This record gives sequence, structure tokens and C-alpha cells, in this order.
Amino acid sequence: MNGNFLIINCTGKNDKIGLKVGNNFFIHSFKNSIVKNENLVLSILDLVNKHKVKINENFTVLVNSGPGSFSSLRIALAVAKGIKISKNVKLYSYKDDNLTDFKLENIEVLINKNLLEKNLIKPLYIS
Repeated sequence: MNGNFLIINCTGKNDKIGLKVGNNFFIHSFKNSIVKNENLVLSILDLVNKHKVKINENFTVLVNSGPGSFSSLRIALAVAKGIKISKNVKLYSYKDDNLTDFKLENIEVLINKNLLEKNLIKPLYIS
């Protein structure tokens, strides 16, 4: 996986998002907040717009699948799945234990060692 990606790390503590654009890596940290779902979406939009990133089928989203706070993980997974559905991006998850520190070098090790999972839970929507 080469190219630009967004990484969402929301487990309920030390929540962060990262955006890799070219050779640059930008990190946004969250303060503990009750309205995390609104903060997450707005922060992603701000970060993407600020750095003029085009989200398309060549873009990748990585999301932490836990362990962590149930609500935080569900919000992060829902946002990541929404980006996948609306923009047709590649979506992968990783385990919290496999990323020791939220730095680009460690994320690249995670990617290069194939510690990403492509099989996320596929919800069934009933109308």
C-alpha cells in the first residue's frame, strides 16, 4: 500500500487521527469529549481540506479495531465505513497492540509486516 492514507485511532484514550500526504504526516489529537462523533468527522474534514487531499479509490483508510471503548470504536468504524461507501476507498483495520506509538515509522512497519486486516464486519441493513 503506497500513497495517501488516513489513520483513525479512537479507543477512548489518546485518540488521534493521522493523514499521510506525499512524504508528510499530520496528526490531530482529541481531547476527551462526550460529542466525539461530531469531533471526529469535523476533524477529518478539516484535515483533508486543509491539506487539499483528494479522497478517491487510490486513498486508504486504516482504523483501529480495538481493544478499547465500545462507543469510541463503533464511532470510528462507522466513520471509516462511511468514507469507504461514499468515496470507494480501501479500508483496513489493525489491532491496538500492533501499533505501539502513533508515528509514521511505526505505521509503515504495521503496513509492511501485513498486520492489517481487510475483513471488517459487514453490517446487514434491514429496511
